[in-house]
Amino acid sequence: MRMLQVRRKAKRRKPTFHRQEYHHLQRLQTSWRRPRGKHSKMRVGERGRGLMPGPGYRAPKAVRGLNAQGLREILVRNPEEAAAVAADAIVIASSVGRRKRLAILKVADEKKLPVVNRRQPRAVRTSV
Repeated sequence: MRMLQVRRKAKRRKPTFHRQEYHHLQRLQTSWRRPRGKHSKMRVGERGRGLMPGPGYRAPKAVRGLNAQGLREILVRNPEEAAAVAADAIVIASSVGRRKRLAILKVADEKKLPVVNRRQPRAVRTSV
């Protein structure tokens, strides 16, 4: 678990990487795109032109892909997939409806698996 603390500490120091010239054109998003221009100062790494992501910013190999609690999150779409998961955290897909969600939650409770996006669906109405 020490590696999770190392990752958390390093993430605080990591800068936010923005797309080159994003502040000049309104249509450009801030999301990172690698500068590829022949004369690009940012690509060359000129000082003051913004930072580029590199391998030094990666998380330690032991904790790569883990959530904040140190568990690997596995996307589940039906109860059969939930039953196959062992010792990880479950994430229920957004497209899953009420009936399957309840079944997945039941399987997760039986196996004592944590569900990341646990929310109880409203009770099923019965027609009178």
